[in-house]
Amino acid sequence: MEIFKDLTSPASKEFEKLLNSQLSKNKIEEGKVIDGKINKITDKFVFLFIDGLKSEPVLDINELKSMGWSEKIKIGEKIPVLLERIEDKNGEVVVSASKAQKIRGWDKLVEAYEKNEPIMGKITSKCKGGCIVEHIETGSLMFLPGSQISDKPLKDISHLMNEPQKFALIKLDKVRGNACVSRKEIISSFKKEDKAKIIDKYKVGDIIKNAEVKGYSSFGCFFNVNGELDVLVHLQEISYSRVNHPDEVFNIGEKHDLKVISVDKEKLQVGCSVKQLSPDPFEHIENYELKKIYKAKVVKIMDFGAFCELEPGLTTLLHSSELSWTKKNVSAKKMFKVGDEINCVITEIDKEKRRVAISYRLAQENPFESFEKKFPIGTIVEGEVVNKNEYSLFVKVQNYEIDAFLHCNDLTYLNNGEEELSKYKKGDKLKVKVLEIKVSDQKVRVGLKQTFPDPFDWFKDKKVNQTITVKIISTDNKGLIVRPENCEMDFQIKKSQIAINAADARPSRFTGGERIDCAIAEIDFNKRKVVLSIKLLEEIEKKEALEKYGAEGSGKNLPFSSLSDDLKKKDKKK
Repeated sequence: MEIFKDLTSPASKEFEKLLNSQLSKNKIEEGKVIDGKINKITDKFVFLFIDGLKSEPVLDINELKSMGWSEKIKIGEKIPVLLERIEDKNGEVVVSASKAQKIRGWDKLVEAYEKNEPIMGKITSKCKGGCIVEHIETGSLMFLPGSQISDKPLKDISHLMNEPQKFALIKLDKVRGNACVSRKEIISSFKKEDKAKIIDKYKVGDIIKNAEVKGYSSFGCFFNVNGELDVLVHLQEISYSRVNHPDEVFNIGEKHDLKVISVDKEKLQVGCSVKQLSPDPFEHIENYELKKIYKAKVVKIMDFGAFCELEPGLTTLLHSSELSWTKKNVSAKKMFKVGDEINCVITEIDKEKRRVAISYRLAQENPFESFEKKFPIGTIVEGEVVNKNEYSLFVKVQNYEIDAFLHCNDLTYLNNGEEELSKYKKGDKLKVKVLEIKVSDQKVRVGLKQTFPDPFDWFKDKKVNQTITVKIISTDNKGLIVRPENCEMDFQIKKSQIAINAADARPSRFTGGERIDCAIAEIDFNKRKVVLSIKLLEEIEKKEALEKYGAEGSGKNLPFSSLSDDLKKKDKKK
């Protein structure tokens, strides 16, 4: 090593020059794509020789096969690789062929994008929102949006899968390394010249016959003309009446005549109108009157009703709520079909909003009015239970499409209404009495108990403080349950109304079945309320005894423990 002690010696300078010349030939940097030469192949690995590296990089043979480079796996073949690490912790060189392919592939895509040149690729698979396209030259993967597959909707793209074809690069994200391509743009570029020739055939004012409805959008409807051109009819050009969406007027596949109202040769667009083929009906809307019957033609059936024409161009809305007097959720599809002519009544004309509303039910006889004429309040009619809920029955009366309301409280005078309700089911025949008819509200109320004598009439000739005889039915802590003689109704005598003395006001004094006298404390015929009291009867009899017997001893024979005391008080007052 004596030669390197003196760096200024001719030998040292010659060695430095030789070393620098050798390094300048092989600039090795991490992150660069370099070519490696295959010098050894095993079952699992491929060994490369790269001039300037101290050891041989190793590649997994499966990596090369998955890239489609099986043919390149032979001694002496050059393979581009990305030098990731010159030396890792194990002292080995780390390289990647797949990453090198992506980098060089991206450079090819950038070059094509900047030059606005198409690239060759093939659709390899479907994904959410579109497809995956593989660049044939480099194997790079790109995204093809569903809207860019073709210039017309395609239900099946199986014929396009794995077929080499041209694509236009429409977007590159250099930061994320994502590419977006379009097949539609390639197709459209071929058709552009042909489309210009087709549009030259049309001029403003032309009438297009039998154009077919192709599709909708929120701003209009697209028609196909003779299979060679798609034209737009804007929402405002569909009808003189207000239209919220084209599907209110048109059905896919229908054919209509159109009038050309605009031709744009730069954008290659033709605008058309349907409403301008007929005069504006709102100019003579005064000829139509509210609440008058007119003939209307059903032109479109929707979930919420139907659209009808009073005359060509004058489209009206028949809402589902105006279809029937009695049915609430009736469907127009079950009542009409397109082309039917029906009688209707105009319910609204708004010239400013260019809106006309009609009613089908108003042109029919109101069943509630005819029901009221035939069955006035108080009439007893036959009916059938057609529905039931937790508190009422609905009864269909004869041939009328009216469900009369029968509340559980109107089922019986005697039992609990909800308990009585459980005895009835759909299909039961009943005789009911018409209690109320509200034509404006479309309601009829009927009752069952009103068809029988009212047991409360037993009290018609009774009055307050009158004594009646009752039979004790049962007892509980709250009082007594009693039934007046020859009456079908039960009443309660509260515990506080059993006796004057609190000690005697015990329900347990009675076992049930006894006949006792009591007084009527209150009668309210409007509320159907009666209050009975034994205590009141004692007070009445006590008062009568005081008035009849003035001597102290006379009261001792009466069944009132406090009578003598009351007589003494009376004497003192004298």
